[in-house]
Order: sequence, then structure tokens, then C-alpha cells
Amino acid sequence: MTHRVITFIGSLTMATLAMAQAAFVTDNQVAVFYPPQYDASQHEPSPIFEHEPKAIHPLPSQWRLQPRFSSHDGKSVAQVTVTGEVDFYGTGEVTGPLRRNGRSVGLWNVDTPAYGVDGGSHLYQSHPWVMGVRADGSAFGIIADNTWKQTITTDDHQVTFESDGPAFRLVVIERESPRQLMKALVELTGTMSLPPLWSLGYQQCRFSYQPDTQVMEIADQLRKHQIPSDVIWMDIDYMDGYKIFTFNPKEFPRPKALNDYLHQKHFKAVYMIDPGVKVEPGYFVDDQGTAGDYWVKTKDGKPFVGDVWPGPCHFPDFTRPDVRLWWATLYKDFMGTGIDGVWNDMNEPAVFNQPGNTMPVDNRHLGGEGLAAGSHLRYHNVFGLNMVRASRQGLLLANPQKRPFILSRSNFLGGHRYAATWTGDNLSSEDQMRLSVPMSLTLGLSGQPFSGPDIGGFCESATGDLLAQWTAMGVFFPFVRNHSIKGSAQQEPWAFTQEVLDACRTAINRRYMLMPYIYTTFREASIDGMPVMRPLFMADEHDRSLRGEDKAFLVGGDLMVIPRWADNVNEPDKGTWRPFVLESHTDNYQAVLKQRPGSVIPLANLSQSTDEMRTDSLTVLVCLDKEGKATGQLYEDDGDGFGYRDGDYLVTTMEATLRKKLLTVSLAATDGKRTAPARHLRIAYVGDGGVRYSSWQTGDSATMKIR
Repeated sequence: MTHRVITFIGSLTMATLAMAQAAFVTDNQVAVFYPPQYDASQHEPSPIFEHEPKAIHPLPSQWRLQPRFSSHDGKSVAQVTVTGEVDFYGTGEVTGPLRRNGRSVGLWNVDTPAYGVDGGSHLYQSHPWVMGVRADGSAFGIIADNTWKQTITTDDHQVTFESDGPAFRLVVIERESPRQLMKALVELTGTMSLPPLWSLGYQQCRFSYQPDTQVMEIADQLRKHQIPSDVIWMDIDYMDGYKIFTFNPKEFPRPKALNDYLHQKHFKAVYMIDPGVKVEPGYFVDDQGTAGDYWVKTKDGKPFVGDVWPGPCHFPDFTRPDVRLWWATLYKDFMGTGIDGVWNDMNEPAVFNQPGNTMPVDNRHLGGEGLAAGSHLRYHNVFGLNMVRASRQGLLLANPQKRPFILSRSNFLGGHRYAATWTGDNLSSEDQMRLSVPMSLTLGLSGQPFSGPDIGGFCESATGDLLAQWTAMGVFFPFVRNHSIKGSAQQEPWAFTQEVLDACRTAINRRYMLMPYIYTTFREASIDGMPVMRPLFMADEHDRSLRGEDKAFLVGGDLMVIPRWADNVNEPDKGTWRPFVLESHTDNYQAVLKQRPGSVIPLANLSQSTDEMRTDSLTVLVCLDKEGKATGQLYEDDGDGFGYRDGDYLVTTMEATLRKKLLTVSLAATDGKRTAPARHLRIAYVGDGGVRYSSWQTGDSATMKIR
């Protein structure tokens, strides 16, 4: 029993403590429950919480959800019984439907290529979090503060966490709505830092673009075909023999020149770094790690060696603060070649030719800074989180004036503080395309707002029709990347017919026109934890018909996306959201876009990259409510750096009113120290007859006649 719990329950004897269940409530009305025989050294400090929950008040007698703790067959179990009708969500990166009732999820991060539709009972990440929404719209969340291997089962009236490790505590949050619950979650876990604007653009990737001349050719083709785009990715073949922090001397002999070429064309460059360090005397990373004794150990205390892409590899023990600092220092020269972002892959960790494709569970990690030494069974699920924690530190050391961007395949609840994610090695199939919607929605409801699938699918070959369908929908995900495996058909938009190319371009154009709104939505996520991509039930938590809808989705609170393939969609507000298009000639692939009545959505003029995006010419989509009013917000800053933390940003409130058939839109600065640009403003009125545009007008207001 921890000292904290002993002092809380005061005069109870130690004999009583062995049987008692202790509980307290924090200052923000979150209940923390401790089982008998709780050993803090086996769980704390927790990677989930930004700050340790503090005991403030005894648990109120009327607290609704109270767990039961037990153990059997060497398992530690926590169960929470709920009454009434409850819809469950969350449980992290999983396949299956959005609504999680009657599901069982294994929390054990595994490299799972081509996992398909039903193969995701456990994937690359673990999020021990369940969200419940009651019939009246109130919501609760349950966190199992436990990194050990475990399962979550959500029956209609019971949530069960069963762990291979020692007894663990549960954290229970009660709130009046799902929105309030998401805010309460990030009050515990911390918010996502505002990402660089370029990371929200369209991104092109393949395993692998090689040599460097092909990378330049891809950049040239994107610009030639006028496909707005921001990032080209380098998979492992840029390395010298798959040795991390090196470059292939034949195929990538001048990495700085390559990155300079990309920068001149307004592209950013993201390169992969895996955790496996090739065992090779004379290779500087292996030499440094061996000299510092930085490797994960076997149960016998010897450095563990396992095969990955380079062959035999050592693996850094990221539980150790000194190892994380060493790892961070490796990024300085690497990023000095002009690299903009980092891709941490294979970090479950994946190990070839081992049972379960990972390390033995009896490997040893040494911990530090209050974190106890322990087995890989305890630290496996947070290997990826600790790696991206160290990588983020490295990017900040290398470029302290730039916002770091890291994409990670493996992570854990709370890891959104360090990295974005994608849904791993999916399949090029229509089923997988459809599945990507509830997968990303579920990640958002599990505290990870920055995610998305490999558009077009990674494993096997996409058809042109599939790529066009997936791109038309996928451009509205938080993370937008086309990625395909070695040996498959080329998957760039121009690799198919002119029709496919045009459809992909149209879809990507839509994202770039909507970028001011999307960036504003990311800023909201960085403040209050609301997902960027949201299920429709978050538009109205009282409408039970929306609870299972996982074909259509929201971007922010004002934009609904209905994929062209989606049928029988249950829409919020009895179908009063109004459709609009952003192009004069559309096609049969594009998603149906609808706007919430009473909202204003800012649009930018079309640009070929976020570097070139400007908001001095602004189109505002206006969808009036029944009272003839609408409002919205626009967030602006430098798009990179940290000046926004000191007030160098601008929040503009946009208000629209209709009086005597005259629609007036006014813009006013409401937050931040940044000076508003001189605006050219145009109204796009979304009415029953589609979108009508006013003329361009100068200033912070514009008007148009509505017949």
C-alpha cells in the first residue's frame, strides 16, 4: 500500500489495510480507487498522467461507479458494474465498430501486418480506457492505470480489466456530457501540443522511394500535376544497411542536398528511425550504446540481441532517463541535414524470429527517476511511448525553435503528448477503407486526436477506384498520408487513370481550402482534448440513433463528412445540416459535405502547400440557424515555433446575421496579440439552393443580398 493511501485513511491498522479498498476524489472530481495489496512500485510513476492525481476529498457516498477488485489464476481483475443502458466507446487502436459493447480487446502491442477487418483484437498500441455514454447523455470514463499485459471486456452492464501483472488502481471520471469527459481526460493525461501546420497537409510515402533521384521525381510530379502537398517520407531504404542515423552512400549520398531540393519546392522531409541498433563494432550508435551499457538486458543480465531489418540488433532501454538523453543527442547531426520530422516505426518493439514477434517477457529494464526496475512484461506496452518521449526530446534539442513532429506506430494512453500515430499496416481493400473510419474515431475518443490510416492501404495493391474512394474520404482525417508497400503497384494519384488523378486532386484541394478551419480545430484539440475527427453522436449526445453511426463523421463541430459509399446514415438534428461543394465541377467519388446550421467556416484560397497558404483573402462559409444567425472562429499563428505560447497568435470571431434579406458577416479579433492582416473577404452562403458567393470586399465585414 502506498504512503499516500495510508495517510488518507488515517487510523486504520495495517491488518485492515490488507483487506480494505481505499478511494479518494481529486480536486477536479475524479475518483481514484486502490485495490488491497496495491504496490505503487509496480505501477508508478504512471506514464498516463501528466501529473499524479492528488487525494483531496473522501469518496462521496453517492458516487455511482465503484469497482470490485479480485484475483484468480494469477490474474489481477478489476470490474465495474453499470446500470441502465450504456453505449461503450474507447479501448484504443482496435478494429471493429465504433460502439464497443460486447467486445474484448487485448492490450499487448504487436507488429500485425495486413491485420484485416477481424484481426485487430490487439494491434500496435494500448489504451486502457473505456468511455461510457448513458441514455440521458451523461458520460463516464474508466482508466486502468496499468502497463502490464491485460484485456478489456465491455459487456452491456460490466467493464472488466484482467491483467497478467499485480493489482492496479482504477480512475473513474463522471461528467455531464462526452465533451466534458474528453476535457476531463486531458486534464489528467495532458493535451497534445500544437503540431506544425505543415504536418496537416497531404503527404506522400512508399516503402521505399529510392534512390534520392526518385524522391525528387515524386516531388516534381506532385507539383506538375498540381496536387497540393507538404511532405515526402523516407522509409528504411535511405539508410546504410538499415543502420539508423546513417545514409546509404550510393543511393542517398547527399541528404542535405536532397532536403534542400525538397524545401525549395515547399516540401518537408520525414525520415524513419527504428529502435533496433545493428550489432556492429565500429558503428557509432552501437559503440556508444555498448560503452554506456544502454541496452535492454536478458534475464541473465546480458544485452539482449534480436533480429530486425539490419540483422542482429541491440535495443535501448528507454525506461532509463540517461538512455533517453543519449538517444536524444543522436538527433542533432541527423536533423542538421535538413530533416523536418521523424517516423518511429517497429517500436512495439517488433523482433523477428522470436515468440510473439517481440522481446522475451522476462527481459529486464532498469528504470530510474522513481521508476522501478522490472520485466519486459511490465514495460512492453510503453516501449513505444518511452521511445517517442526520447525522440521528442531529441528534436527539441536539435531544433529548439521548431515544433517537433513525430509519427509513431506504437504508443500507449498518454503518448499523444509526444507523437501522432497511424493505424499501421492495413490492407488495400474496400472493407479496410470502411474500417478506417471507426478506427480513427475510436483513437480520438481514446485521447489520441492526431491519427489516420494509410490512404489506399499499405499491404497488397490498390486499384485506381479504391484509391479515389479512399482519398476522397481520407483527406478529412486528422493525418493524411498515401503509403504503400514494396512490391505493390505504384499508388501515387497519377499512377492510374486521368479520372482517378482528377478525383484525388479535387479531394486534396478540398482539404487545403478548408485548412484554416482544420488548423483551428487542431488548436481546439490542443486546449481541451476534443478530437479533431468526431463521431456524429458528439453533435447531440441525447440522440440515441447516432450512437452506433460510424460511416459518417465530423471534423470539428461544424463540418459533417459522409463518404460517397456510406448509405442509410443517421444524421444529427433531423437532417438539417446543409450540403455544400467547394468546386464547380465535382465527381462521383467526392464525400458529401454538410455544415451545421448556425456556423461559419473559414476557407483559404487554394495553395499548393501550407507554406504558401494565406488568410488575408478569406472566404467564409455561412450556414444560418433558424434565427438567421451564425458564428465561428479562425485561429492563426506562424504555423511553427512556440511564439503562440507567449500570445503571438490571433483568434478571430466571425459573426453572421440576416436582416431584411441582407446577410452581413463581421470579423473581430477576440484573443491573442497578433495583428490581423488586411482582409479581402468573400461570403459563401450555404442555403437550400447550394452555395452562393458574394463579390470580394475589403475590410473586416462583408454583405450580400439573399433573395
